[in-house]
Amino acid sequence: MLVLSRKKGESIIIQDNIEITVLAVEGDTVRIGISAPKHIDIFRKEVYASIQEANRESATPDVPSVNAFMKLLQGIENKKK
Repeated sequence: MLVLSRKKGESIIIQDNIEITVLAVEGDTVRIGISAPKHIDIFRKEVYASIQEANRESATPDVPSVNAFMKLLQGIENKKK
């Protein structure tokens, strides 16, 4: 992990097209601004983790539904014969 110190109004640049600027520092809270191309998704870490978990859950097959679908397909195949 790269650790940098920045003051209010100072920025860092990532790969020529992402700029992160320190907007304010108030106690334990740091406000940052991020300028990046529109095709780059930017999420808070907890939101990103929630999205990843939802994606994993939606990609996991529901066994009863898969079994019902297989029976449906078998019924269609049996009718063709």
